[in-house]
Amino acid sequence: METITISVDSEVKTAFERATPETLQKLTTLLNLLFKDQQKEQTLTEVMAEIADKAQTRGLTPEILELILTD
Repeated sequence: METITISVDSEVKTAFERATPETLQKLTTLLNLLFKDQQKEQTLTEVMAEIADKAQTRGLTPEILELILTD
């Protein structure tokens, strides 16, 4: 694995710092899927739908995502 740096607002930073190791792993998986899928010739909508499906399959529900984003 490689490390990257991204800019986020303070609320996201706080939520990230408070996230469990399991949640951090799920976020890592989401980012990997997002950027790997961008290598394919798909529309953004198709990529986002595929990522959402894979995330839910791996246990990241809309409710969990909402908690992460609003924490």
